[in-house]
Amino acid sequence: MKLTIIGFWGGYPKVNEASTGYLLEHEGFKLMIDFGSGVLAKIQNFVQPEELDAMVLSHYHPDHVADIGVLQHARLIQGFLGKKSPQLPIYGHAQDKQEFAKLTYKNITKGIAYDPAKKLTVGPFTISFISAVHPVPCYAMRIEAGGKSMVYTADTSFKEEFIPFASGADLLLSECNFYGNQDGKGAGHMNSFDNGKLADGAGVKQLVLTHLPHYGDIDQLVSEASTVFSGPITLAREGLEITL
Repeated sequence: MKLTIIGFWGGYPKVNEASTGYLLEHEGFKLMIDFGSGVLAKIQNFVQPEELDAMVLSHYHPDHVADIGVLQHARLIQGFLGKKSPQLPIYGHAQDKQEFAKLTYKNITKGIAYDPAKKLTVGPFTISFISAVHPVPCYAMRIEAGGKSMVYTADTSFKEEFIPFASGADLLLSECNFYGNQDGKGAGHMNSFDNGKLADGAGVKQLVLTHLPHYGDIDQLVSEASTVFSGPITLAREGLEITL
């Protein structure tokens, strides 16, 4: 199972970069996790839009879904140019019916509602969900394939239930939108110390901090999280590849 980080900024992309989007590959299957602003332009450095096999979404804030519309157009146009591909399944929760409806476009993409209470099988991946603490319905995910596991927190403030959910994961891809001296609860985000607490409590193999803030020295996030978690900690960056 290989993770490639396409975009990692919280809220909006920095110049020439992208907000949330992650490519997960196993046995040739290409799964996108979220697809925020700037992701379509950046993903073409790694795979072409028509090569994606499926997508799963945590929630419908623009920094996580903004480029779905242009992805639909890209696959449509590539079809006109002779690169026809199967209808792309996009898995999302149906609690926001208006946003969920946008996932289906002609015969290009098809929105499929997942049940957060049940495991979801997408290609070689098995995905479990847990509700996040965020201003809108949002779900963290545990994704497993080939005997390996990755937990993606999506956007959330800390809650104790994440610890057993992430227990023993090979990789924790965790949002870190706030520094240690800030309280992100009201905004539905975690700070660096929350990340250290989660990674340490769950006994994960490694921690990658993502959904990063646009201000301050982001290396400080690693320093702060490392006061609680002694394992490897990495800042997300475009093109970072991790093979589990």
